[in-house]
Amino acid sequence: MATTENATGVINDLIGINNDRVAGFEKAIADINDEHIDLKELFQRYAAQSRQNSEELAGIVGAEGEPVETGTSVAGSLHRAWIDVKSLFGGNTRESILSEAERGEDAIKKAYRDALEDEDLTAEARTIVSRQQSGIDAAHDEVKALRDAAK
Repeated sequence: MATTENATGVINDLIGINNDRVAGFEKAIADINDEHIDLKELFQRYAAQSRQNSEELAGIVGAEGEPVETGTSVAGSLHRAWIDVKSLFGGNTRESILSEAERGEDAIKKAYRDALEDEDLTAEARTIVSRQQSGIDAAHDEVKALRDAAK
């Protein structure tokens, strides 16, 4: 399976945003009060989903002998910093937690949509990314429904 340099970059970008998602959910889990224990469990499941996504994507990149993304993005770090600031000013309600989670889910949904538009992805990579996108979309929809219910 030969990928182009561009396709490897696209896959590494997806690895990075999955790493951002893990870090974001772990941050939220640490900050959530026990009254929202159900959200902790949900966020743990989504963090595990992104860890698995990253590992699977890393297998594609690594098979090509290319360096695999292991960090998070600047945008993800800035978003987590914004969550820190927001929580200082009372943004720790169920609705605000879910709104921030949905914003992160919007970003990863867009990244997957953009990746699937890349013509350089191999058929195998496209299949994996498409399958992962289905899980990301389902997670987004669940977070959105919970946020709507919290209003």
